[in-house]
Amino acid sequence: MSDLQIWSVILGLGVATYAIRFSFLGLLGDREIPALARTLLRYVPTAVIPALVTPLVLYPPAMDGETDPARLLAAGAALAVGVATRSMLGGIATGMGALWLLQTIGLPGGL
Repeated sequence: MSDLQIWSVILGLGVATYAIRFSFLGLLGDREIPALARTLLRYVPTAVIPALVTPLVLYPPAMDGETDPARLLAAGAALAVGVATRSMLGGIATGMGALWLLQTIGLPGGL
């Protein structure tokens, strides 16, 4: 790729990102959001976090795409704590701690 192509892509992505954000903040920023939209927007983090984490658990690049017990157990612990406490941060912290602990004691899945 030439320098011109790279900078064109960077500039195009910057303009697209600005346009997307401006469409919500600039054009709709002073309007009241309908109650249904506010309710649905509360579920965005709950939908996005699992969508980002699941591929890393089931097909981790650090393990050349092979699922390992440490990641599966840590994901299970995070899910259990998240459901039981209804706390996303608690689930994330539990999953991170469980993965670290399982890797420390030697369960396959280390980097």
